Amino acid sequence: MKTKLLTTSALVLGAFCSPVFAQDAAEPEASDSRTLQTVRITATKREQTLQDVPVAVSVVDAETIQDAEILDLNDLQSIVPSLRFNQLQNSANSTFIIRGFGNGANNVGIEPSVGVFIDGVYRSRAQAAIADLPNLERVEVLRGPQSTLFGKNASAGVVSIVTAAPSLDGFTGSIEGGLSNYNGNRAKAYVSGPISETVAFSLGGNYNKRDGFAENAATGEDLNERNRWGVRGELLWEPNADASFRLIADFDEIDEACCVANNLIEGPASTVIRLIGGQIDSEDTFAREVFLNGEPENVVENSGVSLTGEYDFDGFTLTSITALRQSERANNYDIDYSSARLATIDETVDLETFTQEIRLTSNGDGNFDWLLGGYFFDESADIGANLLYREDFRNYIDLSGALGAAAPADVPGIIAAFQAGTLPSALGGLEAGLGLPNGTFAANGQGNTERFTQEDQAWSVFGSLDFHLTDRLTATLGANYTENEKDVTAEIIGTDVLSDLDLTQVGYALVLPAVVGVATMNPNATLADAGALAATDPLTYAFVQQQALAIASNYDTSTGPNTFNPLVGLQPLQFQPQFVGIPNAVESGSTSVDELTYNFRLAYDLTDNINVYGSYGTGFKSNSWNLSRDSRPTPDVFIPDFDPVTQQSVGTVVDPVTGDVLRLSPSSPLRDAGLAENNLTTGTRFADPEEATVLEFGLKGAWDTFAINLAIFDQKIEGFQSNVFTGTGFALANADEQSTMGIEVDASWSPIQDLTLTFAGTFMDPEYDTFLNSAFGDISGTTPSGIAETSTTLGGSYGFDVISGWRGLVRADWQYESDTDFFDGEDANPTNDLFDMAGISREVNNVNASLGFTSDNGLGITFWGRNIFDHERTTTAFPGVAQDGTWSGYPNQPTTYGVTVRKSW
Repeated sequence: MKTKLLTTSALVLGAFCSPVFAQDAAEPEASDSRTLQTVRITATKREQTLQDVPVAVSVVDAETIQDAEILDLNDLQSIVPSLRFNQLQNSANSTFIIRGFGNGANNVGIEPSVGVFIDGVYRSRAQAAIADLPNLERVEVLRGPQSTLFGKNASAGVVSIVTAAPSLDGFTGSIEGGLSNYNGNRAKAYVSGPISETVAFSLGGNYNKRDGFAENAATGEDLNERNRWGVRGELLWEPNADASFRLIADFDEIDEACCVANNLIEGPASTVIRLIGGQIDSEDTFAREVFLNGEPENVVENSGVSLTGEYDFDGFTLTSITALRQSERANNYDIDYSSARLATIDETVDLETFTQEIRLTSNGDGNFDWLLGGYFFDESADIGANLLYREDFRNYIDLSGALGAAAPADVPGIIAAFQAGTLPSALGGLEAGLGLPNGTFAANGQGNTERFTQEDQAWSVFGSLDFHLTDRLTATLGANYTENEKDVTAEIIGTDVLSDLDLTQVGYALVLPAVVGVATMNPNATLADAGALAATDPLTYAFVQQQALAIASNYDTSTGPNTFNPLVGLQPLQFQPQFVGIPNAVESGSTSVDELTYNFRLAYDLTDNINVYGSYGTGFKSNSWNLSRDSRPTPDVFIPDFDPVTQQSVGTVVDPVTGDVLRLSPSSPLRDAGLAENNLTTGTRFADPEEATVLEFGLKGAWDTFAINLAIFDQKIEGFQSNVFTGTGFALANADEQSTMGIEVDASWSPIQDLTLTFAGTFMDPEYDTFLNSAFGDISGTTPSGIAETSTTLGGSYGFDVISGWRGLVRADWQYESDTDFFDGEDANPTNDLFDMAGISREVNNVNASLGFTSDNGLGITFWGRNIFDHERTTTAFPGVAQDGTWSGYPNQPTTYGVTVRKSW
């Protein structure tokens, strides 16, 4: 496939180059009004035109954003194929992805691979960057590693949002309001102007509210609503021609009931939920109807202040960007997605971030340009969560355990006994056998109370040199050195008594009297009889011990009811195993990493219209901590009691009668330090850094009516931080190497006056080159899930006169993305086949359109629609919580449409 991509790229390059040279000789006529707009960007932290920047970058200007009714970064992906934005179980749980690389959703300890900057200020998590877009100039999407200029958080790319500065030239402003389906209403206002000859201000605000496009059938309330607002104020001071200072303060809030997850594939647990009186939606991917105990809530508040100062000296410009930001999130939701009261979770995330950037940029003429800068980042994160059982959980466990341990022929009888109220309680029997009060296990309010903190401090120095070797040839060399220290704490207080039980040890104590009874021909033997046998016939008792140990360790139910551990049916329901906090005597909870990244680039102006470039660069993302309930000690510090390979217990078993140690748990540093807990499992505490490399060749051509950007890239990330949702937490692991070879095309053409056609496409061949220890085993050589091989956007706009003083504009775009697997492992993962057979798809096929009219005096009206043909797809799927075999997924947004009226001056 990669050889095919290389051949295709050469053909594409040749196809575009051939007509390009032919057009170069023709000079445009002075009266030609179809000259494409020149877009200026700051992608390299130096203002240049888009066509002059030898970097793979897409730019969306304010006019396009307004015409296409793009409100936030989620909408932006419809016209930037390389950018993807995934939203999961709440408004703030989102991931930005560029060229298939990106992570960080919902696990605060994992920094995103795509850096988001607003006016040069880094937004460290998605929750701090998802508000409706402010008064914009443009959005720049830089593709591929950008660590040389943007530091440790840009190993996959950068989204840079640039807003309009206050105006010193006179008063300007706009006001707009809109109505849409689902009772949507939106308002936005902005005003700017001078306070004095050297000081200007701007003030803006936005409000966006609509009903949800899904329903909680248990309560009748809407879900997946939109309810957010924000304000932003600025002061600009330009005391003289050489100095400029811009002060920005902003606040925004999101308060929404989000997000619905439909039942995609039902497992046996769905039957159990219905039997205990709960309701659960049937297998209907796009029912957009669920049964929940209450409405999920997620509230996000963001605020911050930044000061940007620039001063022009003779030969260079000094720039300083200082920012202090705070982001708070609180959410709760019913994690079993049914009306049965099984379990709920509530979470809080508080972030406080301080950043400081200082850079010097040359501003004179000469044979080389240079940039030198430093960056400091300091962030405190505080995460809290409660995952608690509710009233129906005990019945759910009793029935699930009984059915899980039963032979198929016995299932109807168990269900009938449960419905008749005569099914013995397995938990009650276990409690009685252990001498515990009835109701000890799976009680309402039991669960986990979690607290994580992280102190993240980093600094870096960076610089770049542009050598103008000739009038047409420029060589660029850039480098960045970063040091990053992180200190974390993790504490979970577990009150789940059942999950703390060592079922092998308990099972041994329960089967011991039965084995003694067989040896002594006493069917009513007790532990007292076991003691008597041990005292009178130690040789026979030794044999009894080994028989009881073999039964207690046997997890194979096919051998019959009397030869395996009778508690086996409860083991899968111990899904909140014990936790060892950090720091501890073995694990410090601290990491320190450093990295030197660099890039080298040659850019050549073939003609006045055509630029080509070749570059090689590296990128870096610091190590990430697994700040979730699945944060587990690694195998090098702990060996668990249970061996998942042999399906046998290897833990300590002590005879309750004699105190004999029949088997010892394996030695490991945590156990030797006295920190081992019952049922403690291994996993990942943190992931090592990501190291990215990219080899890229590009062509940029611009004429009066046609422009094209073409990039051919071979991008790799060693140590990609894979973060897989397991149902209650996250499995974090480093992929040894993930690569993507591909082609990106971005073209615009104005064949006749007022008509502009655009095409953008990304064509990739992603692969896990080596991934030995994924959550699904060795998946080397497979295609990573969720990365489309083909992503395209085809669009067009046409302007026309309506009546005197009025212009019209009609535009449309078609967004296509090929289908992908939902889960890593490709053909080796049977769940992918299960989804294929169920017809559950991720393919994107959206059409968006708008029709607008604008008057000479700034009055405008736009009719718009997004996903106008109501294409349906599932964005993400995940396993049901404590529901073996059940899979849930998030549906995409249905058709939305509306009208917007605005006035500008």
